[in-house]
Amino acid sequence: MLPEIGRNGQERLKEGRVLVVGAGGLGCPVLQYLAAAGVGTIGIADGDTVDVSNLQRQVLYGTEDIGKGKAATAAAKLGRMNPQVRFVVHEVFVDRDNVLDLVRDYDIVVDGSDNFATRYLLNDACVLTDKVLVSGAIFKFEGQVSVFNYKGGPTYRCLFPEPPGEGESPNCADIGVVATLPGIVGAIQANEVIKVLTGAGTVLSGKLLVMDVLTMQTSMFSFAANEANRNIKELPGSMREQCAVPPAQLTYDELQQMMRAGELQLVDVRPEEDHALANIGGVNIPIWQLEAEAGQLDPDKHTVVYCATGVRSKHAVLMLQQLGFGRVSHLQEGMNGVPA
Repeated sequence: MLPEIGRNGQERLKEGRVLVVGAGGLGCPVLQYLAAAGVGTIGIADGDTVDVSNLQRQVLYGTEDIGKGKAATAAAKLGRMNPQVRFVVHEVFVDRDNVLDLVRDYDIVVDGSDNFATRYLLNDACVLTDKVLVSGAIFKFEGQVSVFNYKGGPTYRCLFPEPPGEGESPNCADIGVVATLPGIVGAIQANEVIKVLTGAGTVLSGKLLVMDVLTMQTSMFSFAANEANRNIKELPGSMREQCAVPPAQLTYDELQQMMRAGELQLVDVRPEEDHALANIGGVNIPIWQLEAEAGQLDPDKHTVVYCATGVRSKHAVLMLQQLGFGRVSHLQEGMNGVPA
């Protein structure tokens, strides 16, 4: 009934082949909506089993599924919901040895993983096989969505050139996540898949959507393609080695030393009300205003940004780098890491 999709769009959905990597918090809503929408072939790649701790956010499963394989269990449940969809179960963890064989059979890959090693691996495999990558990530109360490698657009490495250091990116099992956030982010990922397959709307290519479900504030960041990130001939080496590269971050003690030496300009990218309540100095430019108001900062000075947890400040670092700032760092753990 929607003229933007119509019968032709529905037929393109039925002809679509989508691989969902990870049948967890993000993968569950993605799978449910894509199956309900009538995507013809859906691959499910996950080597994990259902645990009681998953049930708070992985709403496709129940207590009767504890101990069962996620991929096969998800396929069985979704098959009862829409028997016209063909489900392909891959009961494996995606790694360097199997990723290319997995993604080659599909048009679109949806990243529902919870670690940076898999995200970079999927990106590089999609570049090599020319597949679209729909990416989602969650942390506590914050989520983000983008689409990579779409019609020659930016890749994941154009937005995040280097992985964080090992142990610096805890997953949901380690740090916790509000139950509704994966559902919100996963639904948006499914929406992007539908747009890519049907041609409806504007795809989030070259755009990063960031949302905070505590405040319901959303931000949209633009980023450009770096052709060097497309000129790869093979998968890189060990993901463990890649993820050993530390991000540009400072501890609170290191920041204090630099502030005493007067070597930097400090920027708080939290909302104005949070800055007024407590801060460690610097100018306050909320992250959604940063691109427009970056002109009041000196791009030649070492710029340090901070937020509440260190998540949004990482995005701010990337934004300032895109704007030509040479030396940009962020405060590790944000205000949460500041001694009381």
